[in-house]
Amino acid sequence: MTLVRISKLLSSQGVCSRREADHFIELGFVYVDGVKITELGAKAHPEQKIELRGEGHRLQKSKKTILLNKPIGFVSHADDEGKYKSSLSLILKENFFGDEKLDKLSFKLAPAGRLDIDSTGLLVLTEDGVIAKKIIQEDSEIEKEYLVRVSGNLIPNGLKLLNHGLSLDNKPLKKAIVSWINEDQLKFILKEGKKRQIRRMCEMVGLKVIGLKRVRIGKVRLSNLPIGKWRFLQENESF
Repeated sequence: MTLVRISKLLSSQGVCSRREADHFIELGFVYVDGVKITELGAKAHPEQKIELRGEGHRLQKSKKTILLNKPIGFVSHADDEGKYKSSLSLILKENFFGDEKLDKLSFKLAPAGRLDIDSTGLLVLTEDGVIAKKIIQEDSEIEKEYLVRVSGNLIPNGLKLLNHGLSLDNKPLKKAIVSWINEDQLKFILKEGKKRQIRRMCEMVGLKVIGLKRVRIGKVRLSNLPIGKWRFLQENESF
C-alpha cells in the first residue's frame, strides 16, 4: 500500500488541517503506532494508528468557532487597504450574545467563507482549520440557506433555471434548491459560494436582489442571534 504524508492523513481524518498537522509534528505532538514523529514530510500507511497527543490534542480542542450575524456594511475578510469595516471588528465583549463570562478576547479567527458587504446573516469565524475546510472546500456538501428579497419579472422557465441550468464564469453551477416563500421573496439552498452568486443568478433570470440574508450553514442556524451580535459554536452543534 502506498505511503501517505502523515499531515495529509491527519487532515483526511478530521483531526486538524494539514498546516496545523505540520506544526504539531514539529512540536512532537504526533505519534504513529505509539512512536513520536518529528520529521516534516514523514509518511505512514493509512491503516496505521496516527494520534495527536498531549498539548497538541488540548490545543486543537480549545480552538474557538464563532457565529456572527453580520450587518450590511461589513466585509467578511480583513480589508488590507482599510476601505471597509471588517466583520472581525465586531467580535467585542459588548457584542457577545450569551451567558458565559468572558475574559480577555484573544482569538486568531478567520472567516470560513464569504458574505457580501451588502448581505446580512450567518458568518462563521474560526480558529479551527478542520471546520474551515469542511465549509469552504470546493467539493463541500454543506448546504447554505438564504432568504432573498427580489424585484423585477422572472423570465419564463426562470425558477427552473435557478434550480439548475445556469453557468457563472463559464462553469455550470451545482444543482440548487430554490423556491418562492411569498410574492417577493425566494429561498435559496446552495452547496457552493461563488462571488455574488445569488445576485448574479437572479440577474440572469430577470430579477434584482434587494435583500439577502443567510440563515443556515449545514445544521447550524442563525436562529435568534441579533444583528451585529456573536456567540460561540456550542459543543452539541456541528456543521
